Amino acid sequence: MAQMGRPGLSAGEKKELWRRWKDGQTLSEIGIALGKHAGSVHGVLRARGGIAPVTRSRAARSLSSADREEISRGLVAGLSLRKIAEQLERAPSTVSRELARNGGRDQYRATAADERGWEQALRPKPCHLARHDRLRSIVAAKLKDNWSPQQIAGWLALEYGEDPTLRVSHETIYRSLFVQARGVLKKELISHLRSGRMMRRGKTATTAGQPRGQIVDAVSIRNRPAEVEDRAVPGHWEGDLLSGSKNSHIATLVERRSRFVMLVRVRGKDTTNVVDALVRQVKTLPQGLMSSLTWDRGTELAQHKRFSVSTDVKVYFCDPSSPWQRGTNENTNRLLRQYFPDGTDLSRMTQQSLNSVAKRMNARPRKTLSYSTPAATLYANVASTG
Repeated sequence: MAQMGRPGLSAGEKKELWRRWKDGQTLSEIGIALGKHAGSVHGVLRARGGIAPVTRSRAARSLSSADREEISRGLVAGLSLRKIAEQLERAPSTVSRELARNGGRDQYRATAADERGWEQALRPKPCHLARHDRLRSIVAAKLKDNWSPQQIAGWLALEYGEDPTLRVSHETIYRSLFVQARGVLKKELISHLRSGRMMRRGKTATTAGQPRGQIVDAVSIRNRPAEVEDRAVPGHWEGDLLSGSKNSHIATLVERRSRFVMLVRVRGKDTTNVVDALVRQVKTLPQGLMSSLTWDRGTELAQHKRFSVSTDVKVYFCDPSSPWQRGTNENTNRLLRQYFPDGTDLSRMTQQSLNSVAKRMNARPRKTLSYSTPAATLYANVASTG
């Protein structure tokens, strides 16, 4: 049967994914590096709450593959179990049990025995919270009271210092919350964490040295001409990304004077994909219909110079943490939630379906336009200035 949906990631790709996540890279950056959609990256991370699986290793006391090969050669040579054990510097009982588990002298095969031993060692150990009901109840109650895991762990050590069954590290609490496969603490308790994150970054994750949040040569909204601010003439737009589930996004563009909307499909939140998509969309417009674009401080428009060179559109950026400065777009995005509720996977939207939603938005009468429609208003504005 043919595989449906996006192809999965190999073991090597998953290992690289977790390395990049630990290094502080974004979902889009990881997706580009692996040649995968950001939604596929999100799916792998979300399944474990952003907490990387522990790399498995053999216990020092376990028989290695080389040990098992030595046992196999000893059996072929007709050596006694005691002699084989002596060569391995192991107890004879260790060799005896190894043979008993794997078919005895006549059927013992080193490779098969090693694979079986590796699989049998994969026994998930119940975590501390799962084994102690009272501790689990106390932790859940404190989380509901909006205590942080670190506060809970510290208080438990102070309150029940002599009882090891009532002590737990804050990392164990985080793991029990974010790795839901453990089934120890209810997922709803995550909402009580101050960070509000649905996935956890490791405490060693860092973005040091990365140009995160920096937009080189950004022109401030304060330098925008007065004609843009008072909506005197058409052709000045505001834009942003609307987010969906699985780290999916679409770009939303709205003309300030007419409230005319365009929706643009983007393959990822990274600046290369976003700017490429915006350039393609703007080039479909009549010459001069977009003369400026005001954007938030998101680094998805870090390549704003390339956008301006390709489209002859000036770009202005809001002040940090001031999305209200492009209020027309903010309001439009709220209206768009009627068509794209929270939790919608926007990566499944085709450009044709986005055009259909934009057409419906532009045909809706707006109170701010004296109940005219954005489409009719834009047409009238362009005709009057043409």
